[in-house]
Amino acid sequence: MSAYRRELGLFSATMSVVGGIIGSGIFINSSIVAQRLPSGGWVLAAWGVGGVVALLGAFIFAELGQRMPKVGGGYAYLRAAFGPLPGFLYGWALLLIMATGAAAAVAMTFATYLQALTGFAPSFIPAIAAGALLLLSALNMAGVRPAAWTLNVLTVLKLAALIALIGAGLLLGSPAASTTIDATPNTQHAPLYLAFASALVPILFSYGGWQQTNFVAEEIREPETTLPRALLLGVLIVVAVYCLANAAYLRTLGHTGLALSTAPAGDTMAAVLGPWGRTFITAGITISTFGFLDLVILVSPRVYQAMAADGLFFKSFARISPTTGTPMTAIAFQGLWAVALLFTKSYGQLLDYVTFADWIFFGATALTLLVLRRRPAAPGYRAPAAPLAIALFVAAAGYVVIGSIAADPGNAIRGAGLLALGVPVYLFWRWRGGLAPAGGR
Repeated sequence: MSAYRRELGLFSATMSVVGGIIGSGIFINSSIVAQRLPSGGWVLAAWGVGGVVALLGAFIFAELGQRMPKVGGGYAYLRAAFGPLPGFLYGWALLLIMATGAAAAVAMTFATYLQALTGFAPSFIPAIAAGALLLLSALNMAGVRPAAWTLNVLTVLKLAALIALIGAGLLLGSPAASTTIDATPNTQHAPLYLAFASALVPILFSYGGWQQTNFVAEEIREPETTLPRALLLGVLIVVAVYCLANAAYLRTLGHTGLALSTAPAGDTMAAVLGPWGRTFITAGITISTFGFLDLVILVSPRVYQAMAADGLFFKSFARISPTTGTPMTAIAFQGLWAVALLFTKSYGQLLDYVTFADWIFFGATALTLLVLRRRPAAPGYRAPAAPLAIALFVAAAGYVVIGSIAADPGNAIRGAGLLALGVPVYLFWRWRGGLAPAGGR
């Protein structure tokens, strides 16, 4: 039976961590945080606290990756610690909505910014988005090396765009320089403890994504040491970039200007460099979203392949091509399903339904470390202050889940229903094909 090839080194693994976190949010959504907090100092403090939560998650997932360098990441950990049903529901949610819906949404974002950059007819945006999904799916089917090389280049370019943004904002920016914003901010100054907690929700979503590198653990060289290093280094890079980018926004736009802006990156660059600056950052967002899309298409099919190898999905999904070393059927199906969601225009609504589920799985996966630590393991990386780190991370995940449910209970009910649909599907596959022993892949 064909197996994965260990072709990813520390640089590629680190770039997959960075690329899996940085999409379009840091370029666009910082204004939401500014609307919810009373001053720029509190805005920076909130982004710093979000970075601490992300680092706690990196500590935890680094040890999980060291203990179980298995393809599938969270699926493998949930199955080993809590049984096959929680693992299956995670993979089910990824395939049905979370990965495919996110891919469709990011593809539309990419195509929209490409249209703004190049000026083609807006009616072509859906076709361009579908073309991006199919192109990157084909690239990933061709092998992990070309997909990772593409991701590396795109991630370096997006970091370069962010560094240019940070440099322009911090060195050239001044609140007085911004003349493009002249409305009244929609700030929501609730009691500070509530405002701060509310601001953390979009921040924590912006920091999400580091866990995806664990999906490809079996394709990383010396994963027991490389994966923990990549996770910690990648998250540290993102925390620094996010905090500095928000400092640049605040220096150029001021707190009120940031709260008013619908495109803080574009407004910042336009304020200091004029129309050319806005065009430059539009190109940066286009590159960033395309790179994020490549990462989602690269890593998620490894979860479906692991499920199928365990007897919980179509056998064809379990096959790894002896020529390319990739799960070609899983990649192709994911791409086609994402295109279907794109053209039915249902991806945005479906993602809203299951937004809370992502952090349910984050918290549950962190808890697997408490179970797995009771089992023998080879010496290696250990998460510092693990019980406390896990408790803090799970508390943060719980807050996001509760906040998402409170914000829209109807969406949460519908999302729970979509997840519940996975239970009879799981029972069908158990009845049809049995279940491979844990760790038997």
